[in-house]
Amino acid sequence: MSFRTFIALIVVFAFFGVTTPNFLDIPTLVIVAKHVAVNAILAIGMTFVILTAGIDLSVGSIVGISGMVAGTLLTRGIPLDLFGVTIFPNVVETIAISLGVGAAVGLINGLLITRLNVAPFIATLGTLYIARGAALLTSDGATFSNLVGDPNLGNTGFPFLGSGTLLGIPFSIVALIVFAAVAAYVGARTPFGRHVYAVGGNERAAALSGVRVNRIKVCAYMISGFCAAFAGLVIASELVAAHPASGETFELNAIAAAVLGGTSLSGGRGTIAGTLIGAFVIGVLSDGLVMLGVSSFWQMVIKGMVIIAAVVLDQMQRRMYRRFALAAQLG
Repeated sequence: MSFRTFIALIVVFAFFGVTTPNFLDIPTLVIVAKHVAVNAILAIGMTFVILTAGIDLSVGSIVGISGMVAGTLLTRGIPLDLFGVTIFPNVVETIAISLGVGAAVGLINGLLITRLNVAPFIATLGTLYIARGAALLTSDGATFSNLVGDPNLGNTGFPFLGSGTLLGIPFSIVALIVFAAVAAYVGARTPFGRHVYAVGGNERAAALSGVRVNRIKVCAYMISGFCAAFAGLVIASELVAAHPASGETFELNAIAAAVLGGTSLSGGRGTIAGTLIGAFVIGVLSDGLVMLGVSSFWQMVIKGMVIIAAVVLDQMQRRMYRRFALAAQLG
């Protein structure tokens, strides 16, 4: 399906290149890529979860809480009332703590699903509300603004994640390239990646062959939480502000990108490359429609129709393959 999605991406680019002035100019493409980067990083983590035949609805809330954790550490620090002091972590420590929070939420999701046998949809729906509520409680619903840090506290440099560049390339795009390369290698070249596909393809067979199914699932959800936390940090850094409502409905875009790229919701089938293509289709479609002046309401309708059409075509293709295979066996 990723090849068909790639063709769709070319068609979308061609359409907006013809109908929208300056759409194919380098500055515009860079802006589109920056917008895609956040959703694509989210979708990479989501792909690992879906490959295990799971789902993670909490990633949007993890985006919000990771940004709020960073905002709290940068502006309020860690008060140690017992000693009468407040510790302000530097930017690297702030990022590490925020990423740890995201991975911890993923760990909770994994344990709920594997240890308590809670359905993935319900478990991650619950943590969606918990993480969003925690983000709101962090500041009583207020926004942490001006997250530039204080030179006297040694915690400056946070805006680099969202607006900095490496070798002239926006850091968020560089981060996407790194995430995608590592994820593709892990998925295709490591025992962990093969076990992820095995668990999603046939969980019982994987367990009988010695795969530690529960551990694989927990790791997949932790990867998803880590990716979501990083996406939240990029957003907070780019805005130089953290808002508890950041990331609302982002889980839907992440799932859509993975499915559009050929990842099967039943597990065991999909690629990181396909997910990236799916994320670019959604991102280019969104930005192109904005540049054309299409109403945001119609944008939602169009994106929904594209996703449904892609999944329907994929299901039709799979049925045709099964029929041909059956006919070949009988004939």
